[in-house]
Amino acid sequence: MSNRSFTQLIEFEIEPRQQAALVSALATQTEGLAQRYDGFLSASVQASDDGRRVLSFLQWQSREAGEAAFRSFESGEEDFWQLIRTHRAKNVTFNSFQVHSSIARSHDDALHCRLPVSRY
Repeated sequence: MSNRSFTQLIEFEIEPRQQAALVSALATQTEGLAQRYDGFLSASVQASDDGRRVLSFLQWQSREAGEAAFRSFESGEEDFWQLIRTHRAKNVTFNSFQVHSSIARSHDDALHCRLPVSRY
């Protein structure tokens, strides 16, 4: 079993007038996922400058943790498919990735790099 974290990227193509509402709805749902599911590491919701795309980025400790949360997201009280219909997404693209390395700046301005142990 790999010890690499797992990232889900969901890109929405929408009309610019829908962008703010979709960003708000995704931020609310992402906060709920973070509070309810073990294995949550980080998330962000990003909006394109042209107003036509929204990107949801969720990072989990494992693929299993991310998939369990997404299954609930699909069918729970905050139905993912209803969110797509409500905000009239023209296209939704799902991607998933295993993290091979990451770097972040801490509050003390230091850089921290995580390189998971490779199984290769």
